[in-house]
Amino acid sequence: MYPEPARHTPAERAVTAYQPAPIPPSVVHPTPIVPVQSGHVPAVASIVLPDGRIVTGYAIDAVRPEPVAAKPAVSRTAVNVALGGVGFLAACGGLLLLTSFIAALTAFIGQLIILAAVVFGGWIALQVLGAGGHQGGTTVNIRKATFKRNHFHG
Repeated sequence: MYPEPARHTPAERAVTAYQPAPIPPSVVHPTPIVPVQSGHVPAVASIVLPDGRIVTGYAIDAVRPEPVAAKPAVSRTAVNVALGGVGFLAACGGLLLLTSFIAALTAFIGQLIILAAVVFGGWIALQVLGAGGHQGGTTVNIRKATFKRNHFHG
């Protein structure tokens, strides 16, 4: 069912040899130069602990960290956010005042229109209904007038 594997001697096998390619000099980075401390060997110090043990070792100077620049009490971002908030609040307040002013002006104009309608309506009512006697013209008593053949005879 399966074919028999072919038996080969070791000499007959194909051998592939890979040769490394040289790295171009532009890729190779020189190693950084690390400063070496002077050849001075520190003095050996011994310390007697309170419980009587003795610890011996080299005395090492404490490494002092670099001084950090003093930061302001409030960051610039916080100041910018606060100023932006104040500006936004001022704009909103101005818009609120403008809206209130427009609403008050609209109500005032509406009241003026109503007042004008009442005054003008009263003047028209006085003209139509009359305010007492007549001022010139001919007075005709309609009760005594007669109509004949659709003609008025006074």
